[in-house]
Amino acid sequence: MISTPPHLEIHDDRFRALVHPMSELELIAEGFTWTEGPVWFGDHDCLLFSDIPSQRILRWSEADGLSTYRTASGFNNGNTRDREGRLIGCRHGYRDVVRTETDGRLTVLADSFKGKRLNSPNDVVVGSDGVIWFTDPTYGIISNFEGYKADPEQSSRNVYRLGTDGAVSAVVTDFAQPNGLCFSPDETRLYVAESGSSHDDSVPSVIRQFKVIGAGLQDAGVFATIDTGLPDGMRCDAQGNLWSSAADGVHCFAPDGTLLGKIRVPQVVSNLCFGGPDGYRMFITATSGVYRIFVDVKGAESWTRGRS
Repeated sequence: MISTPPHLEIHDDRFRALVHPMSELELIAEGFTWTEGPVWFGDHDCLLFSDIPSQRILRWSEADGLSTYRTASGFNNGNTRDREGRLIGCRHGYRDVVRTETDGRLTVLADSFKGKRLNSPNDVVVGSDGVIWFTDPTYGIISNFEGYKADPEQSSRNVYRLGTDGAVSAVVTDFAQPNGLCFSPDETRLYVAESGSSHDDSVPSVIRQFKVIGAGLQDAGVFATIDTGLPDGMRCDAQGNLWSSAADGVHCFAPDGTLLGKIRVPQVVSNLCFGGPDGYRMFITATSGVYRIFVDVKGAESWTRGRS
């Protein structure tokens, strides 16, 4: 019988079907300042991710290794793909959500709400209907490390919906600091990380869940609590399990919120995504490095990955 390796922590036997005792946690790239926003481009067999303070978006592939995809990225943070496979990013420096067109041009999709500048868009997800949802905490304007220090113009830290008609609406306004977000596989629920404990110990480190009702959201309470550090980026797999970043690694929760297990990572984890040529790899951005590990389930957002 193969023993469970130290980087896999089993809390529920259901976790054993999602990982494998022979899977290794592999460091595939290192030497960065604060990595974020991993997104898999299956049609190009590559991973893109942000190194926020260095204002770079990096590219990694099995064939070519590490290269620079974009410099002067405007402190780009979270990334995803839209229905046409285009890169959608959140830029702290410009305080906007931006799309990279197929010819490389950048199109600003949102940079203000009710005539005032956004705080610093952080993470973003695109629904199968093309609607964009993003979070807007103040991390990019608190200091000059991840953006440009400034006073917030918005009175709250919101979750926004950007319709296909370009209209921006605030759908949740009571977060201390909204962070990562993802849909359930059927897109009936939106999960959003509360990371306000980074600056206020009284704020709980929780993942909240919301029912998607038309163009709005209905609060459905706390989905799960992170027991080490705080939640940041996260993804759902095709079975509806939610995988969240934390200070000690990646935490995996069943659809009912039960902690199934953890992938222990030796650095603070910021985000993750599913990908690889077969779809069974998880890529993890963690402080100064990027890791890869086999998982026995694919991601829910298959249409955002291209070929996988």
